[in-house]
Amino acid sequence: MEGKAEVVTINPNGDELLCKKRMKQQAAAATEKEEIQMRCDDTITEQEMNKIELMRALVEKQDPSIKEVDDYALRRFLRARDLDIQKSAAMFLKYLKWRQSFVPKGSISVCEVPNEIAQNKMFMQGVDKKGCPIAVVFGGRHIQNKIGGLEEFKRFVVFGLDKLCARTSPGREKFTVIGDLQGFGYSNSDVRAYLASLSIVQDCYPERLGKVLLVNVPSLFCTLWKIICPFIDNNTKKKIIFVDNKRLTATLLQDIDESQLPETYGGKMQLVPIQDA
Repeated sequence: MEGKAEVVTINPNGDELLCKKRMKQQAAAATEKEEIQMRCDDTITEQEMNKIELMRALVEKQDPSIKEVDDYALRRFLRARDLDIQKSAAMFLKYLKWRQSFVPKGSISVCEVPNEIAQNKMFMQGVDKKGCPIAVVFGGRHIQNKIGGLEEFKRFVVFGLDKLCARTSPGREKFTVIGDLQGFGYSNSDVRAYLASLSIVQDCYPERLGKVLLVNVPSLFCTLWKIICPFIDNNTKKKIIFVDNKRLTATLLQDIDESQLPETYGGKMQLVPIQDA
């Protein structure tokens, strides 16, 4: 004798609604992910691509090694010169000549900057909300290098910048810097070194700097700032922010998630020396 088949009913207010709710949540999450991706990844426009091709052809006549350079790198130089092909090409050729001379091995090794590393003043870890790597620099720990001189300092700047750039990706090419001036005094007011680093960043790493957040700024630094400020181009000036000590953590959290913010500023990330990052 056959048994009666069990009748299974679907509660329209139960499983079906739950399924629809999950589908909406997944769709919303996917949309949010796409929006974040669009905000973070700066794709090359058609106009920029046309400029890049013209610039590449112009530079290649003088330096065939440009064939190995990606489009995003050329775009950074174009943007630094307001998409002027002639000026961008001249800037890039100057950069190539500098790179071949100053970094002949392709990179700066730790053994080339021992005195700068010993000052324990630069750290790198985590990313900001746009996915850009973060560097923390303690200005109060910088002392004029009397052993290796200005040349070792400049090598250290390149060492740090290359470390940061290595953690970027096409379309997400910038980095964020927290400049901590706690304890900054006369012994740290190394104008020649600061101007040298500024020149390297602006001339050799254009469109790499996303934002500089200056924290714990003493009144003494204002005097130094007046000396340095005229050498900073207008686009770079817009990226430098003096953070109010009373709103330090809150201001940093606008750009950096708590999980990526160093512990010393109220976050959860431990500082990692630049040579170990």
